[in-house]
Amino acid sequence: MPTWQVVLLGLLEGLTEFIPVSSTGHILLAGQLLGFDSPGKTFEVLIQLGAILAILTVYFGKILRLLIDIPRDARTRRFVLAVLLAFLPAAVIGAVLHKFIKEILFNSPMTICLSLVIGGVVLLIVDKMRLEPRYHDAMDIPLGKAIAIGFCQCLAMIPGVSRSGSTIVGALLLGTDKRAATEFSFFLAMPTMAGAFAYDLMKNYATLQADDVRSIAIGFVVAFVSGVFVVRYLLDFVSRHGFAPFAWWRILVGGIGLGALLVLGA
Repeated sequence: MPTWQVVLLGLLEGLTEFIPVSSTGHILLAGQLLGFDSPGKTFEVLIQLGAILAILTVYFGKILRLLIDIPRDARTRRFVLAVLLAFLPAAVIGAVLHKFIKEILFNSPMTICLSLVIGGVVLLIVDKMRLEPRYHDAMDIPLGKAIAIGFCQCLAMIPGVSRSGSTIVGALLLGTDKRAATEFSFFLAMPTMAGAFAYDLMKNYATLQADDVRSIAIGFVVAFVSGVFVVRYLLDFVSRHGFAPFAWWRILVGGIGLGALLVLGA
């Protein structure tokens, strides 16, 4: 695969992983456009490690504080437990449906484009709803609501839905404000993406060739750099502008994709 294509896909991963537009959907559609097809869609999953490290880099101080406070602070312990409980539905359902997701859903551009458009409409509706948030800090989200957010995240197993989008919308409907919903999505991304990375690597490491490893390494670095930028500035952007810009972008990309499919065919 040409280096410029690897860089482009890595850039797409880092820029879209933490915003509610579906990084997987964008990468899969871009791969279709470029004629790129990694074995078992492994490249698309494994470069997410760069995005994981982007969160760890930006949130290193807060994560370190959480680790220090776990033994002595009940609120910290409850927050860590909330994140782990929210991760469980995706861990179980993702393992059960892994083959179906990778072999069927990942290879359906129509599904991806429809999911982008429908998700954009949902995001616009939720963004305009006059919700009364009860939780203004991600650390105050109750355990029961955290589990519910985790089930919302499972919708993102359909490419084009967006992991961050489904968790943020779920959190908003369950009573958090926009900033807290986005930050909880960041923390939930860590175990979710690390788990997906480990599971996919375990399933496909034997099929990787030297060129595949090189491409993944380059994509990982680019995803890390661009992911750091997004994580650093996204919370303030969402606080000021809401989610409407992302919703319209989803509708635009999905609409163009649907138009191309109707004109050119699958």
